[in-house]
Amino acid sequence: MPPPGDSAAHRPIYTRVVTRKELATDAGLALVVFAVTLAILATGGFGEPEPGQRELDALGVVLAGLSALPLAARRLAPLAAYALTTAGAVGLLGLGYPLDLPLGPGVAIYQLGMAFGSQPRLSRRGMAMGAVALFVPAVAAEELASGYGLHPFPELASLAVMAAALWIAGDRTRLRRERIAELEERTRRSEREAERERRLAAAEERTRIARELHDSAGHAINVILVQAGAARLLHQRDPPGSRRAIATIEQVARSTIGEIDRLVRALREDDGADPPPADPAALEQLVQRHRAAGLTITTEVAGAPRALPHSVAWAAHRILQEALTNAARHGRGSAQVALRFAADALEITVTNPTGGNGQGPGGGHGIVGMRERATVLGGTLQAAVDGGVFRLRARLPYTETAP
Repeated sequence: MPPPGDSAAHRPIYTRVVTRKELATDAGLALVVFAVTLAILATGGFGEPEPGQRELDALGVVLAGLSALPLAARRLAPLAAYALTTAGAVGLLGLGYPLDLPLGPGVAIYQLGMAFGSQPRLSRRGMAMGAVALFVPAVAAEELASGYGLHPFPELASLAVMAAALWIAGDRTRLRRERIAELEERTRRSEREAERERRLAAAEERTRIARELHDSAGHAINVILVQAGAARLLHQRDPPGSRRAIATIEQVARSTIGEIDRLVRALREDDGADPPPADPAALEQLVQRHRAAGLTITTEVAGAPRALPHSVAWAAHRILQEALTNAARHGRGSAQVALRFAADALEITVTNPTGGNGQGPGGGHGIVGMRERATVLGGTLQAAVDGGVFRLRARLPYTETAP
């Protein structure tokens, strides 16, 4: 287990859970190293046999097993596996066996580099590095003590270089695995963030649809209120005009009920279909509806009408709807609408003379809501009264590809 205070990021590799597959792999590796070691000893090493070297016998087999089989636990106890394999290899070299390639200690040193290279406590890392550094002196001491003669200096130096290289290779492997694990965790975090953003966007869209429902119903009620007042006033002196006002009320009410049904379906969690986006034809229908309600409207369209992105289409529809409703409620019964389909944005301009008080639309959430819709799309909206004329300008960039 890691010592108290060690963070998970600096937890050495040998503390993690070892799987059965890894244990089976280590056991297989230990058997392969044991077989290769026996083969080296049985054939007299690499090259020509040296005078006085010892042939493979029962003791050699035991020491070969000691130098290889502990590798089966190299992930569970890397330091113990290194100590045992080194003891077996030092015994073979000290007794004169032709172990030209101490494969078992090499694998154990590589594992130590992986396990202790990231150890945050210097005492543990230093202990592991010290144990590796003692490998060559231990071989030399055993050879001197056994009386079989000391290996030449180049051979001992090559053992030292091999041990250092294997430690560094193990440490580099650990760093590479940590980087891979970090990238995988970053990918998983990005996927979670994307999922969270998707859910947040869905929630925001449902809130936006709820505002659409509120705006649609509010505008319809305003139109119905105006037409109902006109029908009441014209009932005696202009019965046909009164009937037209009542017909407009019926038409607006039916249209509003259909729109409310569509938006409520969009608010349901189990309904993944978005409401159909408004297009230039829908904007013209909106103008015609307000004309039928009694508002005199002149229109001007510049540029080639194009299919609009969903968000731009809905924003344009609602902004124009709000502007025309304000013209009917606060103006003098007329309005001018200019639509310009530019290369990068839809521009809407609505002007209408204000009422006798010279004031434009005031109170409520109309202007605030229109400006919010434009701002969300990265556009702008300006509304002001100048010389008894209320003027609204909106610019809605094409922020997404049109369907």
